[in-house]
Amino acid sequence: MEKVNLRNQVYGVDFSGASDAGKKIWLARGIIEGDSPRIEWCQRGDCLPGSGKRRDRCLVALRELIGKATAAVFGLDFPFGLPQALVAQEDWESFVLSFPERYPSPGAFRHLCREAAGGRELRRATDRESRTPFSPYNLRLYRQTYFGLRDVLHPLVRDGRASVLPMQRALPDRAWLLEICPASTLKREGRYRPYKGRTDEHRAARASILEQLEAADTVSIPDHDVRSAVLEDRGGDALDSVIAALAAFRALRAPTPFTVEDHDTYALEGYVYV
Repeated sequence: MEKVNLRNQVYGVDFSGASDAGKKIWLARGIIEGDSPRIEWCQRGDCLPGSGKRRDRCLVALRELIGKATAAVFGLDFPFGLPQALVAQEDWESFVLSFPERYPSPGAFRHLCREAAGGRELRRATDRESRTPFSPYNLRLYRQTYFGLRDVLHPLVRDGRASVLPMQRALPDRAWLLEICPASTLKREGRYRPYKGRTDEHRAARASILEQLEAADTVSIPDHDVRSAVLEDRGGDALDSVIAALAAFRALRAPTPFTVEDHDTYALEGYVYV
């Protein structure tokens, strides 16, 4: 497939569905320069204009950022869809537009998915291929999936403020949204190791991962304060946002599926860009 690169900014979003999501979401923004993005800032979700610690305020602010960044690509760390066996609609857009009505709460979402799957945790084709850790409705992930679909993708699709790839066309006057998974990106690179934690070993692992990515000329963080914020975040979420930005950038430069046929599995279930 012909390479696509019509964007000049790339964002990575390490997402959260927690009630205090503004404290847990991290975003990194990179400027595309040649063959790698230069990360110019990395901050928590509650630092966005009009944002706050509460999930509802933070996700409104995130949607506003996406809606205004019409020359950017966003890598977001939550599942954009469900396994085909659990989707009653004929296409992804119908699925996401009907999502809030079908699933009125996170608990109902997980219950109905498990019920339809006979108690099993089904995985999408892209989950198996990219080695994501969990099913979209796993106990550790279902709230992230739910609020990402209901409060981010649903209103953006409804209002025509973003292109969600590869299920929708990559329109030139809208931000492009890609599903990513930082753990899968690191696994593909052979760089995955425990880096989320408070110990000196965890910080050293974060520093090592970042240094290896920079040495490979895949990303750069020239600003000392930004680099420090990435390394000192003990949860590893700041680093995840940088990796998310890198994965989104790579999708622009590699022959990954930006468009798929209507009958393709990715067109309904979604696709993880690693």
